[in-house]
Amino acid sequence: MASAIRLDKAVSQVTDLSRAEVKRAAKAERITVNGEVVTDPATKIDIADTLCLDGEPLLEPGPRYLMLHKPLGYVCATKDSEHPTVLDLIDEPNKHKLHIAGRLDIDTTGLVLLTDDGQWSHMVTSPRRHCDKTYYAHLADRIGEDAVEKFAKGIWLDNEKKRTKPARLEILFANEVRITISEGRYHQVKRMFAALGNKVLELHRERIGDIVLSDDLEEGDYRYLTPEEVASVE
Repeated sequence: MASAIRLDKAVSQVTDLSRAEVKRAAKAERITVNGEVVTDPATKIDIADTLCLDGEPLLEPGPRYLMLHKPLGYVCATKDSEHPTVLDLIDEPNKHKLHIAGRLDIDTTGLVLLTDDGQWSHMVTSPRRHCDKTYYAHLADRIGEDAVEKFAKGIWLDNEKKRTKPARLEILFANEVRITISEGRYHQVKRMFAALGNKVLELHRERIGDIVLSDDLEEGDYRYLTPEEVASVE
């Protein structure tokens, strides 16, 4: 919080309370500054002051880094008039300040990263950094062994002026594969298989860089990244 900031603004910045709700909380004597009850929401407080709501200290949140197991039917957006968004799955103060670092289609499941650290998000998504992403794909038809070499050379996509960058393809079963790409072109994985005359029926992201979706994280659940996971992107 900046020095000499209004009480209602300070509280609303670090909670999900609106200015009007902060005003009511202050009038109800639920807010203290340095141990003293403050009922006037316009009171100016300093960055060094100890601000509490219902006896609990309110601290300005530092950068947050979350891993979400995205289910089907959710869109990677902050707002959508037709579909639920991944933010609907997050139960955190000021979740509207979070943004998605690496989006997934509505019909794709798996690892989604959310953060309020713009620089870190850029490092995840910037094409210049070539942050590898690994997916499991269930295909409509059997995949030939020659596809491994084709993916390694790069695939020509419709309406594109150059091949995709080399991708690693691992054939798990006749029509199940694991693919690792270093780009983020529009619907890239689906279009790569379509270029070979196949269709992706299910797509699930397992990994972004060195960050792997936790096996024990159920669909719709999330957790904070460890310091090691955060640092792996830098």
